[in-house]
Amino acid sequence: MNINEYDYHLPEELIAQTPLKNRSDSRLLVMDKITGDLEENTFKNITQYLKPGDCLVLNDTKVIPARLIGEKEDTKAVIELLLLKNTEKDCWECLSRPFKRLHEGTIISFGDGLLKAKVIKKKEEGLVVVNFIYHGIFYEILDQLGTMPLPPYIHEKLVDQSRYQTVYAKNIGSAAAPTAGLHFTKELLKELADKGIEIIYVTLHVGLGTFRPVEVTDITKHKMHSEYYILTQEAAMKLNKAKAEGRKIYAVGTTSTRVLETVMHKFGTFQETSGNTDIFIYPGFTFQAIDGLITNFHLPKSTLLMLVSALSSKENILNAYEFAIQKKYRFFSFGDAMFIK
Repeated sequence: MNINEYDYHLPEELIAQTPLKNRSDSRLLVMDKITGDLEENTFKNITQYLKPGDCLVLNDTKVIPARLIGEKEDTKAVIELLLLKNTEKDCWECLSRPFKRLHEGTIISFGDGLLKAKVIKKKEEGLVVVNFIYHGIFYEILDQLGTMPLPPYIHEKLVDQSRYQTVYAKNIGSAAAPTAGLHFTKELLKELADKGIEIIYVTLHVGLGTFRPVEVTDITKHKMHSEYYILTQEAAMKLNKAKAEGRKIYAVGTTSTRVLETVMHKFGTFQETSGNTDIFIYPGFTFQAIDGLITNFHLPKSTLLMLVSALSSKENILNAYEFAIQKKYRFFSFGDAMFIK
C-alpha cells in the first residue's frame, strides 16, 4: 500500500489556527461508513444521531504544558524540549531541538535554574532521555515554565491554554490533545447522558506518534511509536455489557479507538488492563471493538487518515474530505468534526 494513495490537497486557509468561541459550534459532517453518504450538521446536534443505550468512549488524558525552552548551562545555546513520556520518577523521554548540540551529561537550565535537565541518554530521531532536577512539585513548575505543545501547523498564539484541553481531561500525561474531544462541552455531555447515552472513559497518553510523519513509501513498513493506555475494570464491565446487549460503541477520537481495539484484539473481550500500544490501524484491519467514530479531519499521508479509511474505505474518506474542502470546513486540531457511523 503506497503512502501517496492517502494524499490530498488542502488549501492552507482551511487549517484552523484558533478554536471557535463555543466548542460545540463546530460543523459536523456525518458519513455512513458503508455507503459514504454525507449529511451536514452542527456538532451540538450530535445527540440526534445517537440512541439511548449507545456508548460514547472518551479519552480522559490531560495535556501537560510539555514545551520547554531553556539554555545550555555552559554555552547558553537555546534548547527546546518537548516532553513525551515519563519513563521513571524524574526521567522523561523528550524530543529535542537542536539535537546535535546535546550530549550525555549536558545540563539545560529553564527559568533561571528553577528547573534543570541533565541529558542521560541520546537516542535517535531527535530523542533524548533527561533527568529533571528541581525543588518543589514538578507539575507546578511545569505549569509555570512550560507551554502547550501545539502542532507545527498552528502559527497563532493560544490565548487560553485550557482550549487545548478537553473539558473532561483528568489523567495527566499527554504531549498533545485528543482533539476529537475538544468539541464537547459539559452541557452537551449532560444532554447526552440525559438522553440515555452511556459515557465511558479510557486513557491514552498521546506521544511521539502525533508529531511524526510517515516516512516510508510502503505504509505496511511504518513503525508506530508506543503510547501508554489504561482501561479500568468499570469501563471494561460497561463495554462488555453493551456488546452482550448488542448496543453500539462509538469511539470519540482515534486515541480511544486504539485503546479499545488494542484490548479487544489482545484478549477477545474488554478487561481491566494497562500498558503500551503500538497498534497501527490501516485498510484491511478488522474492527472488533467499535461501531463508529467521532473524529476530526486529519493530515494528508497520516496514520490517522489511514485509520479512518480502515473503518470505511479510502474512497469514501477522500470523497468526504473533498466535499469538506469545497464546503470550506476547518481542518485539523482546532477544526470541525466528522461522525463516521
